[in-house]
Amino acid sequence: MELRHLRYFVAVAEERHFGRAAACLHMAQPPLSQQIRQLESELGLQLLRRTTRRVELTPAGEAYLVRARQIVAAVSSAAGEAQRVAAGLQGRLVIGCVGSATYSLLPQLVRTLREELPDVEVSVQGEMLAPAQVEALLDGRIDLGLLRPPVDEEALSLDVLRADRLIVAVPDAHRLAARKRIRLTELADEDFVIHAGGGRSVMHDTVLARCRAAGFEPCVRHEVAETSTLVTFVAAGLGIAIVPAPVAELLVPGVAYRALTGQASVELAAATRADDEAPHLRRALAVAKILVTPPAKRPSKI
Repeated sequence: MELRHLRYFVAVAEERHFGRAAACLHMAQPPLSQQIRQLESELGLQLLRRTTRRVELTPAGEAYLVRARQIVAAVSSAAGEAQRVAAGLQGRLVIGCVGSATYSLLPQLVRTLREELPDVEVSVQGEMLAPAQVEALLDGRIDLGLLRPPVDEEALSLDVLRADRLIVAVPDAHRLAARKRIRLTELADEDFVIHAGGGRSVMHDTVLARCRAAGFEPCVRHEVAETSTLVTFVAAGLGIAIVPAPVAELLVPGVAYRALTGQASVELAAATRADDEAPHLRRALAVAKILVTPPAKRPSKI
């Protein structure tokens, strides 16, 4: 028995006529009749009662038609699903994201993916520091990471999306809150709130390196894992923080964001497993690249 036998039988059973069924199948009637007889012979029972004017289903044929329709529909559905997966229109995607991008790129990315790829199931793990994302990518818990380089892992592939300027978050009652721009050296005597150290955060090392290059060792009073916690601590007056500019999207009462002089910035990159060629992942990565492109240079359709 082959799948075509089931399709032929369903066509005859629905049309109740070999001639009309043959026309629907774009084949001659004699070969169709022969295929149905082969099917009945293999099953060892009669599925159809033939008369000169029409075809009737036997009780066995009625029961067989129900299952035959299910099988034909399932095969058709499987083929369609496979084609959508191969085209990157269906699948499951888990995105990890550093805190600063959680408040800027991530919402727009997820919204666009749902609009453009509605059959791709997207889930998000926000506020993940870069080392945690690297680990999650390697063990398959996330498929796409939005993180801060550097990443020293050959099994991963990185695409730099943009460079984010560094700014200063200060309590709104702080003396520096009245300034539009702040020099890094003016923070030498301030208490700092920074992301967790010990290799857990790229921003931790970035802030220390910038301060040391400016000629001072920052007085770190608090280390935190989440950007939202960092900003909350600043609002509470526990210190100041150097953060990527997109963090300013996190509007917490009691915090003022001010520009830093100079061109200090940190990169935001998309990280994937180097051997992961899933079509829906490639589509999502392309969407992320388009979203960081200036609006005037974006294509009209993502």
